[in-house]
Amino acid sequence: MVVVAEGAFAPGHLGELTRLVPFEMVDEALAAVGRVQARVRDLPSRVVVYLLLAGCLFPELGWRQVWQRLTAGLEGLPVATPTPSALSQARRRIGAEPLRWLFDLLRGPAAGIATRGAWWRGLLVCAIDGTTMAVPDSPANQAVYLKHRCNNGGAGYPALRLLVLVSCGTRTILDAVFGPTTDGETTYAPRLLRSLGEGMIVLLDRNFAARTLVAAIAATGAHVLVRAKNGRVLPVLSRRADGSYASMLGPIPVRVIDCEITITTGAGRRTGLYRLVTTLTDHRTHPAAELIKLYHERWEIETAYLEIKSSILDGRVLRARTPTGVDQEIHALLVTYQLLRLAMADATSTRPGTDPDRASFTIALHTARDLVIQAAGIITGTVIDLAGTIGRHVLADLMPDRRIRTRPRIVKRAISKYNAKGPIDRTSYKATISIDILTTLDP
Repeated sequence: MVVVAEGAFAPGHLGELTRLVPFEMVDEALAAVGRVQARVRDLPSRVVVYLLLAGCLFPELGWRQVWQRLTAGLEGLPVATPTPSALSQARRRIGAEPLRWLFDLLRGPAAGIATRGAWWRGLLVCAIDGTTMAVPDSPANQAVYLKHRCNNGGAGYPALRLLVLVSCGTRTILDAVFGPTTDGETTYAPRLLRSLGEGMIVLLDRNFAARTLVAAIAATGAHVLVRAKNGRVLPVLSRRADGSYASMLGPIPVRVIDCEITITTGAGRRTGLYRLVTTLTDHRTHPAAELIKLYHERWEIETAYLEIKSSILDGRVLRARTPTGVDQEIHALLVTYQLLRLAMADATSTRPGTDPDRASFTIALHTARDLVIQAAGIITGTVIDLAGTIGRHVLADLMPDRRIRTRPRIVKRAISKYNAKGPIDRTSYKATISIDILTTLDP
């Protein structure tokens, strides 16, 4: 039996994910930002918020078709059939503020997080990085978001820059900022400092190795592990027993680790030099060899972007044709992604020792979509089911433990369909990795 809200509020749900963003939470968000409807008509404000979230689960559909998915499981109930114009007006009436409020409430690591990979020596492992996303090529969007130059002259769509702070163990989002690409990643990064503090270590790539940014992160109480350019001059003040050395990055005492990493596959061997800089200055409590291995966790944020841009959006351009609509859509997308990740973390937490990496995001996504269409699992029963239907599907088909693999860095969506560089080896190879800490690269 389908159990939903009464009357005009019945289409307002997100299937089983409604348990993570219940009616009361949405109502509180609307009240907090002053977006509660004056009179209850066909499209109450709460219903419109759920419509926006459902739109992120069905990015390939128009808003009328998303509405049909929300009401498909409500057979026998009187539901409205709004026109595209009515749906458009309702979305504009709601604005971005309720979605922003929900994101601020839901962002953060999974509750009671104690999973493999989430913590390292008592520190919550996090990462910051950025990406770009295409927005519709409308005059309103072009006034804010610019097109990138490319080999063929100019990109087809304007782009925005998104920067997120992710918990590497569960890939949940701790914070996010976005805006025009006219500002770089290091310009946006300070806006994420509000979510950093003691008990955290932040992994960063070379683009973020600016002394002012590292100093600002350290001032929050969080620690930093960042890759620096191999040629960057960092004076050797004293050597440590693990091969690292004490140095200074501006006013901040740091430790520098120079290492050589060799990846061996059936296709050959490749060696690269890496210079890592950390604010963890005690080599006895935080050995260099462990820090080198920890830095690999930074790639979890790349997987999070893959899940948002490829698994959810399937490479599509966003829908919104105005900057205000883009603001609304991005926050709805971040909320929806976070709900899926929280559901997956809840599921894996029911099996102690299960690495969240083994949970399939695709299974969680498609199960959530099915439950929206069925209008199933909306209201929690008297017995608390932490895993839920989404969790049971995920746990029933866990991926194997991650193995070390490598493949060439290639462009998967080439500008031209013609293969100008000849055939490319797209094989994924099993790999072994060897790490040597170097003490002969003193600047």
